Amino acid sequence: MNRRDMQLAALVATLWGFNFVVIDWGLEGIPPLLFVAVRFAVVGLAALVVPRPTASRRTVVGVGTFMCLGQFGLLYSSMALGLQPGLAALLLQAQVVATITVAALVLRERPTRAQLLGVILGTAGLAIVALGRGGSAPALAVVLCLLAALSWAIGNVIARRAGHVAPDRRGGALSLTVWSALVVPLPALGLALAVEGPDAVTAGLGALVGWRPVLSTLYTAGLCTLVGYAVFNALLARNASASVVPWVLLAPVVAMASAAALLRQVPNAAEVIGGATLVAGVLVASVRWTVRGAPRLRSAGEPESAAAGQLEVGDGERAASGGAVGQDRVEVRDETVPLGGLGQR
Repeated sequence: MNRRDMQLAALVATLWGFNFVVIDWGLEGIPPLLFVAVRFAVVGLAALVVPRPTASRRTVVGVGTFMCLGQFGLLYSSMALGLQPGLAALLLQAQVVATITVAALVLRERPTRAQLLGVILGTAGLAIVALGRGGSAPALAVVLCLLAALSWAIGNVIARRAGHVAPDRRGGALSLTVWSALVVPLPALGLALAVEGPDAVTAGLGALVGWRPVLSTLYTAGLCTLVGYAVFNALLARNASASVVPWVLLAPVVAMASAAALLRQVPNAAEVIGGATLVAGVLVASVRWTVRGAPRLRSAGEPESAAAGQLEVGDGERAASGGAVGQDRVEVRDETVPLGGLGQR
């Protein structure tokens, strides 16, 4: 990646990280499921200009149900129950661990050693956060956020199974993001009426005209989803995924830093240690190392010279691969598990 693309990647991660504070900021006085309905109604307006994805209707509905309605309905509900924005951003990264697990069960994909290590680290990190939360986060809110991560993971697997996650095609991620948003508003509104009651929804509709909910909706739907994802797609089209995706790990860091600075929500030691362990697991699970001699498929827009980022294998790794001294190299290979992916918006 050149310097400009690295700056754009950092910008997207910042938009996505600050998104959690903006959600928390706009939720006051508004039922969370109603807020989800409004957000995705705004995102769905982009379907007027974004072409229809080539994915089947079943895929669009499946992604909309799990990656949009399920993920954000549960996330917003967890934050409405008191889950801090920084901790929410951190726990949501469990979707990488969940995606690997669901893909292994549903798609019969055999996890690599790096992915298994990532799952172990991620699970350990979640356990540290759960055991050390010290009452700062309601248990139900934590569970709902983890269920949001699971819902995101299921959506990832649906999109991957259909083969419509590539950024360089008409049926790519941005089209699927926009058109799957159309699935959300009516079910979310119905759930809001069922869970919160008509009176709360009516009061929430009145509160939506306030400047805080309006700005929050414009940020989450416009900047975070449409602008952020358009830039992210462009970066994936010009660079290898392994160069772009790890930048998304800045999002929970931005979320925790902005929550501490603006909301005075400082994480405790267990949350910091557990979060760092979880992020380490996500990073390990998101990178695949293969011997250079094996055939490799380049990602969209990736030049053949991208292998210049190869690293020398140490003696232990060389012995494990059975290669001669000084001959084997390893390279970062594209991993299709979406870390920031379709759901991080």
